[in-house]
Amino acid sequence: MDFKNLSIHFKKLDWPIIITASLLAIFGLVSIYSSSLGRGDFLNFKKQIIFFVVGFILMLVLSFLDWRILRNDPFLVLGLYFLSILVLLGLLFFAPEIRGTKSWYQFGTVSFDPIEFAKIIFIILLAKYFSLRHVEIYRVRHILISGFYLLGLTILVLLQPDLGSAIILILIWIGIMIISGIKIRHLLFLGLIFLLILIISWSYFLKDYQRDRILTFINPQLDPRGISWSQNQAKIAIGAGGIFGQGIGHGSQTQYSFLPEAHTDFIFASISEETGIFGIIILLGLFCYLIWRIIKIALSSQTNFVRIFCTGLAILLISQIFINIGMNLGLLPIIGLPLPLISYGGSSLIAIFLGLGILQSTKIH
Repeated sequence: MDFKNLSIHFKKLDWPIIITASLLAIFGLVSIYSSSLGRGDFLNFKKQIIFFVVGFILMLVLSFLDWRILRNDPFLVLGLYFLSILVLLGLLFFAPEIRGTKSWYQFGTVSFDPIEFAKIIFIILLAKYFSLRHVEIYRVRHILISGFYLLGLTILVLLQPDLGSAIILILIWIGIMIISGIKIRHLLFLGLIFLLILIISWSYFLKDYQRDRILTFINPQLDPRGISWSQNQAKIAIGAGGIFGQGIGHGSQTQYSFLPEAHTDFIFASISEETGIFGIIILLGLFCYLIWRIIKIALSSQTNFVRIFCTGLAILLISQIFINIGMNLGLLPIIGLPLPLISYGGSSLIAIFLGLGILQSTKIH
């Protein structure tokens, strides 16, 4: 092993991104530990530590990968895409049904959610496709071909059904099209497609409880099956936090289980309750700094692939942060999206670190 080259490699890493992402993951670990106190069950906390370590190691391993392989090898990228399609299709037959959805493979006490990795692969695929056709993005056929890639993933995700992830995939696609230089009339066409997908999803893919969540968001007085309980408790928890919060392990909504899913969908509300505005400012500051560093790499890059990949990764983070926090504040309906790097879940955490690993590779090689 050439320790000199290894030392040079590690010096070239974007340590601000690594440190910021790690601090966010630790922030999440503290909150998951706190929500575990009330239940007296620390299994999720222990598993999240393992997921964090695995994700961190994989990020460093991927930093050694020459990103140009992803840009230059069409068989590798298409192979990853069709593997994602195959694994997502398998969910419909082999995944257990949990709360009306079939979104995870279950292996003992560990679950695997393939859509989180499919999001990263989709970004890679779009970065490769549009980086090679950047000067002719105005051609409609490129919009249609890339839309075909989107459609394959989106249909399988909606069949689970997982509206939240379908929306993220569409936002990634539209965002990358915009930064690639799409024309206004084509953008309006994409908006029409987005609206059409939402209408079809409402009519054929969404379960009754998912429609209830949206209807309750529009008119809280309907409150079918008590769906609005979650958002009401989340808003109570956020309001109870004050400036400095009630302290880790002392939030009444979190500790007495009034706040549902305090370690996943509503972890933002749990953090707000126990750390207050002060903690939220730190949390949002870390997110903003991480996204700014990613965008900075995109702007300084000399290649279209890197620019598009970094932008896609930033869109993924921004959209999931915005939607998750909007859900917690009652500004958006509950569609089941995790807060990146914070919410409990190995698939989401590891997938984000894999994306950051590829980003590190684009900075080094």
